[in-house]
Amino acid sequence: MKITGITPHVVGNSWKDWLLVRVDTDEGIHGVGEGTVNVFARTVETAILELEERIAGHDPFDIEALLLAMQRDVYTDGGQVHGAAVAAVEIACWDIMGKALDLPVHKLLGGRLRDRVRAYANGWYTVDRTPEAFAEAARGVVNLGFTAMKFDPFGAAWMAQSGHDEDLSISLVEAVRAAVGPGVDLMIEAHGRFGVSSALRIAERLAPFRPAWFEEPVSHHNIGVLTSVARQSPVPVATGESFSSIQQFAELLAGGAVGIVQPEPVHLGGIWRTRQVAAMAEASHAVVAPHNAQGPICSAVSAQLGACVPNFYVQESFDVFNEGWTRDLVHPPINVVDGHVEVPEGPGLGVEIDWDGVEKHSSRQPHSLELFAEGWEQRGLTQDPN
Repeated sequence: MKITGITPHVVGNSWKDWLLVRVDTDEGIHGVGEGTVNVFARTVETAILELEERIAGHDPFDIEALLLAMQRDVYTDGGQVHGAAVAAVEIACWDIMGKALDLPVHKLLGGRLRDRVRAYANGWYTVDRTPEAFAEAARGVVNLGFTAMKFDPFGAAWMAQSGHDEDLSISLVEAVRAAVGPGVDLMIEAHGRFGVSSALRIAERLAPFRPAWFEEPVSHHNIGVLTSVARQSPVPVATGESFSSIQQFAELLAGGAVGIVQPEPVHLGGIWRTRQVAAMAEASHAVVAPHNAQGPICSAVSAQLGACVPNFYVQESFDVFNEGWTRDLVHPPINVVDGHVEVPEGPGLGVEIDWDGVEKHSSRQPHSLELFAEGWEQRGLTQDPN
């Protein structure tokens, strides 16, 4: 089997453009992939087209050879953008392999350990930044069956907050904990906002509310500093979504302070490298909670990984809280039932793209999430996602 063509499509999702890809073969089997990043959808699209001539004619079963052709052989490190372009093609190749063999991807990665994967809700707090509004929204999440949820209570903070704004942030966490009770896991997101002193002080203030984790309290760029903060924090630190190489994870895990790693399949170049990171984490007695703030194909990838990774912790889910039309782009849709994602059993990723729907919602203007602007929590949604 040979790759004959790669076609990228930019979908104009209101808060972040999605980059979906179709890879065709000479045997009539096609695969779907995703290369979504926050701002650079068109840049990734161009990178995919620039890589196409290097992999046209390759066998989609030869994953390692394809990765070398797209990464090592270009002798250029393009970070997340490069990783996203590679991932879009690589994920589609796994989909092709599964379809050719009539097997789901998890059967190709070691076999199924679980039929469904626990999920935590994200993207649910598109409300006013008040304790009352966050508490009401959190109760709605629990009513949907979720037993875990993540949120960033820190507004547009960068490096430090005023005393008033920090108090407000902590009051949001307190209100959510009171609203959902002790049996629901809370994941507190920081998006790398803080300096060391602010991060450690906030971690101390979060501890009484027993968060499952404090996510990326400081920037990922200095792994030594991040590890130091994790070692001193009274709340477990989770990180890794911004890494674009397995070497960065090796350095992080060597520090011995982070026990929850969050590889982003798109940033890492796809499924195979993410599975390798999961094995590295298992060897370090760490659990894996893949980052999944992208589109529906990335959600399908997370479900396939969740089915077969022994140290899989929990899957991130935005799907329920996106605009309604987005859930019609894949068949069957990625549904969360009783706080879990059912693992698709169809061949490959177990989902297919509605290409007519993709074309209908083709992006005509850039959409991105501005995490350091007031009101970013609203995500630009234009309708009630429920």
